[in-house]
Amino acid sequence: MRKKQFKAESKKLLDMMIHSIYTNREIFIRELISNASDAIDKLYFKSLTDDSVGLSKSDFEINVAVDKSARTITISDNGIGMTSEELEANLGTIAKSGSLNFKQENAQAGENDIEVIGQFGVGFYSSFMVASKVEAVSKAYGADTAYKWTSEGADGYTIEECEKDAAGTVITLYIKEDTENEDYSQYLEQYRLSELIKKYSDYIRYPIKMAMTHSVPDAEKEGEYKEEVSIDTLNSMVPLWRKNKSEIGEEEYNGFYKNKFMDFENPLAVIHSKTEGQATFDALIYIPSKPPYDFYSKEYEKGLQLYTNGVLIMDRCADLLPDYFSFVKGIVDSADLSLNISRETLQQNYQVKIIAKAIDKKIKNELKKMLSNDRANYEKFFETFGVQLKFGIYSNYGAEKDSLKDFLLYKSSKENKYVTLKEYVSAMAEGQDTIYYACGESAEKIALLPQLEAVKAKGYDVLCFTDDVDEFAIQMLMEYDGKKFANICKDELNLGTDEEKKALDEKNTASKDMLEEMKTYLEDEVSAVKFTNSIGSHAVCLSAEGYVSLEMAKVLSQMPGGNQGMKAQLVLEINSEHKVSEKLFALFAGDKDKLKKYTKILYNQARLISGLQIDNPTEFADMVTDLM
Repeated sequence: MRKKQFKAESKKLLDMMIHSIYTNREIFIRELISNASDAIDKLYFKSLTDDSVGLSKSDFEINVAVDKSARTITISDNGIGMTSEELEANLGTIAKSGSLNFKQENAQAGENDIEVIGQFGVGFYSSFMVASKVEAVSKAYGADTAYKWTSEGADGYTIEECEKDAAGTVITLYIKEDTENEDYSQYLEQYRLSELIKKYSDYIRYPIKMAMTHSVPDAEKEGEYKEEVSIDTLNSMVPLWRKNKSEIGEEEYNGFYKNKFMDFENPLAVIHSKTEGQATFDALIYIPSKPPYDFYSKEYEKGLQLYTNGVLIMDRCADLLPDYFSFVKGIVDSADLSLNISRETLQQNYQVKIIAKAIDKKIKNELKKMLSNDRANYEKFFETFGVQLKFGIYSNYGAEKDSLKDFLLYKSSKENKYVTLKEYVSAMAEGQDTIYYACGESAEKIALLPQLEAVKAKGYDVLCFTDDVDEFAIQMLMEYDGKKFANICKDELNLGTDEEKKALDEKNTASKDMLEEMKTYLEDEVSAVKFTNSIGSHAVCLSAEGYVSLEMAKVLSQMPGGNQGMKAQLVLEINSEHKVSEKLFALFAGDKDKLKKYTKILYNQARLISGLQIDNPTEFADMVTDLM
């Protein structure tokens, strides 16, 4: 019997497909089962118009068998089968896809619930990643003769007549011997193979059956177990996301989530939808109640599981989720996606962008609904994942700031509860045209800031910014509903009346020499020393002038590379109405050595109030002791 050569360009092409196109050896089982499903689909499609087929949908199945001693895996189906010519055309020509031809020639198949998976005609050759020899015995529907195709790889193949009773195809893989670097024997283990089938082909529409050995109680020997073999159906066949929502209860949704995404807690929300139009897809999206254990590690990978016609293509498709929704889990199933030749990764195409945009909108709509109808649950969500939304506003030069700004929550200093920006603006005091905020480690520490007292005295509320990203995000947002944002710890706050501002300006002008002298005592630590009337009953505070605030400077100093050249320009502000100001004037007139000590003490006090470290705590303690 003469061995035939492949009709592809060269042996190199097959080598490339085996070693380069597929990055994961285990997907060979996915490809062969998908091919078997396609073959069944073709015969099922024929049965819809040809009663002589004699099979109903429930008669079709895929069988998998393992023989460890012979080192073989067998995948068989009762589908359409292949003639000698079709074996020659489909298996003798690499990248020739009978399934693709079927889809092109039978456009109405999709209208009759037929879902052909194969597209490229290379999936079959993934077998050679794990097998030293492959046999395909096939009998076409309506044919009298069966044929066996045999190949050991790029050297070529043979086709010969053989015996087979019914239509269908039987693929036998002769698994390679183990090497130092490769464990091929793992695929001969029942539970490893069943695990891969469950992972990649759980939603193939026909039952995938395999003999499985189970340990069961021995009825004749109490307390002992015996092994029992049963033919098990390994796949669930009907994806949850393809069922009608009316058929699924909360318990089933939650159970699927916990099992699929390895979580012990129920999700906060479930989004189950079917979208038709420019891109048709089913989606089952979950918003977790807690972040995954590795969420804040470098190893974490965002993404949704991607299926095409129920076959897993990618375990994490990052392109379907923006970074600000990286915590979201779920599944997308679409027949419209253009895959690369290995069916392992997506080509960058218009459909992917359409689906990603639609999913983004669905998640935002769900959050909007939760915010309106289930505030407690939304606050729980925001406490867990709110930082991601804030980063979403700040990243990509604020491209998403308008779509995310209404999802933000901040603690109100007046009411000590979460408010949205919209709620803050709607509750603003008469005549207030600015949204005030303050930064700190917690709302409790912000409440102790000297500047807060004066702002609250005006009847104004202050938003508490407690995350590092808060002020950066707000700088990107710039304004909300026409109202500018103002940091109460910036030196240009100016809350006083026109008369108060005039009086303060006159006092600073009259005190210019003293204030400049005090600044020289602090050298480059501050850019200015001035009097203020915006800190209530407190004696002193630090503010910042320019773009970089105190909190921004803290965040930047913690980044790799230090402050990256950006440093807050600190201003030491002294309460013009406090008794300490009178003491300063007296010292300036009669005891400048003591004025220097007072200046340093006030500056260090202001640093402590602002949550900054003191460079020389020993000197500070000694100066306080001397005064005592």
